Amino acid sequence: MSQLFDCSDADQRETGIASAISALKGGRLVVLPTDTVYGVGADAFDGEAVAALLAAKGRGRDMPVPVLVGSWHTIEGLVYNVPSSARELIRAFWPGALSLVVRQAPSLHWDLGDAHGTVMLRMPLHPVAIELLRAVGPMAVSSANVSGQPPAVTAEAAREQLGEQVEVYLEAGPSERQAASTIVDLTGAHPRVLREGPVGVEAIATVLGVEPTTLTD
Repeated sequence: MSQLFDCSDADQRETGIASAISALKGGRLVVLPTDTVYGVGADAFDGEAVAALLAAKGRGRDMPVPVLVGSWHTIEGLVYNVPSSARELIRAFWPGALSLVVRQAPSLHWDLGDAHGTVMLRMPLHPVAIELLRAVGPMAVSSANVSGQPPAVTAEAAREQLGEQVEVYLEAGPSERQAASTIVDLTGAHPRVLREGPVGVEAIATVLGVEPTTLTD
């Protein structure tokens, strides 16, 4: 039976994070708060758990799951070659609402879906998420909703959609941004914004020293 923990209460937060760690290590799903919207997550290196995540959302392998990290240093072991543009954007916007699509390290043994050698990475700006990520390592995390339904901005709203498919729900109140992250693809010859969210194209262009139009062409 799934459990919901109120992370505004210190005791429930401690118990909830411990329960979430146990669930993730046992191959089960957890809903966690982030600065954008709530996410449903699994151990990124547990293929069966990631498959369960996709099934819970009603998504196919053609929509691979992004990965959240608890430290910018974590990406060194996940990325084949960290481009200078990625380092500049990480320094400017992480932790925060910016996701980066990069080439993954070929030695990684994970299955996030049909990602064709790429991975989308983000470090969220939320203390509960960071504490969990630093305890368990990289997590495969997608918005906590059934595909086609509105993303959940509270754990309770996520529970209404995902129910018993998730073992632990960590409630930390409404998401601050209540909007999905900006996505920048760094796998091509030039950076390209795939989705604009809280981090604007102009801000990204300023950091990279390019014209905004070059990011959206």
